[in-house]
Amino acid sequence: MEFLAFAFIQRALLAAALVGVSAPTIGTYIVQRRLSLLGDGLGHVAIAGVGLALMTGAAPLPWAVGICIAGAILIETLRQKGRATGDIGLAILFYGGLAAGVLMASIAGKGAGGLSSYLFGSLNAISTTDLLIVGGLAAVILVVALGLSPQFFAISADEEFAKTLGIPVRLYNYLIVILAAITVTTAMRTVGLLLVSALMVIPVAAAQNLFKGFYKGMWGAMGIGLVSSVAGYLICVYADLAPGAMIVLITIGFFALSWPIASLYHRHIHPARDIVDPHPQPHEHSEEHDHVHGPGCGHPTVQHGDHIDYIHDGHLHAPHGEHYDEH
Repeated sequence: MEFLAFAFIQRALLAAALVGVSAPTIGTYIVQRRLSLLGDGLGHVAIAGVGLALMTGAAPLPWAVGICIAGAILIETLRQKGRATGDIGLAILFYGGLAAGVLMASIAGKGAGGLSSYLFGSLNAISTTDLLIVGGLAAVILVVALGLSPQFFAISADEEFAKTLGIPVRLYNYLIVILAAITVTTAMRTVGLLLVSALMVIPVAAAQNLFKGFYKGMWGAMGIGLVSSVAGYLICVYADLAPGAMIVLITIGFFALSWPIASLYHRHIHPARDIVDPHPQPHEHSEEHDHVHGPGCGHPTVQHGDHIDYIHDGHLHAPHGEHYDEH
C-alpha cells in the first residue's frame, strides 16, 4: 500500500469515491423515470462544452457544466411542452453535442485525440483544483438529491398524483435533470463522458434486484457505486489499466451477481418478503381514510404493473387522483 503515499493517487481515489457515491444517487430517480439513456445524451452534449473550452483556452469543467445544464433544461422543456418526444430529444443531444465538440476541438488544433481524457476519464491527472470542484459538485448532488428525496420519489413514481399533493412537479423535474447534468460533468474525469451513464444506471439496477423498497435500493446503489469506483481504481493502479473501463466492468459484475443472489435470498431465505402480483386485478374505489401513502409511510409496497400499490388493512391501495383504489 506504499502507493497510497503519492498525492496524485490520494486525489484520484477520493474523486473516484465521490463520483461513485453521487452518480447512483441521482441515477435512482433517472431509472425510476425510465430515462436511463439521459446520462448518455448529457455526456455527449458535455463534449460540446469541452470542445468550446479547448477552442477558447478556458478551463473545460466549468464550460462543460454550463453547457450540459443548458442541454438538460432544453430537453426537459421539449418534453414538458410535447414538442418532441424524449427519444428525439435524446438523439439531438447525442449527435449534436458530439459533432459540435469534435468540430471545435479540431478548430482548436487538438483533434479527436484532445477529447480522449474527457471521453474515457483520466483519474491520475486530477489536480487539487479539480478535486475541490468535484467535491463541491458531489456535495450539491448528495444534499439536494437526499434532502428532497420524498418529493423526487413522488414525481418519479406518479407525476399526476404528485400534482394532487401540491408538489411543484415542473420545478422538480427541471431540478432532477440539472442534477443529472452536474453528475455527468463531475464524472467526466473519472469514468469519462462516454461511460458515466453506466455508473448512474447499473448500480441502481443491481440494487433493485437485491433490495426491496425505494430507499433501501438507493442506499444499496450508492454502496455498489462506491465499492466499484474504489476497487476499480485500486485494481488499475496495480495492473496499469484504464480506471474508467474497470469501474464500469465491476458495476456490471455486481449486476450479474445480483440475479442469483436475489433469487436465493428472496425465494429461499425470506420467501415472505418476495411480494409478487403475477395477475393484477382491477382496482375498486376504497373507503375514505386520512392516511397519505408515500415513501416512509410505514406500509409495505408492491409493484403492480406500471405503478406502486401500498398494503393497507389487508388491501392493496393505489394512489389515484385525490382518492385511493383498492383490490
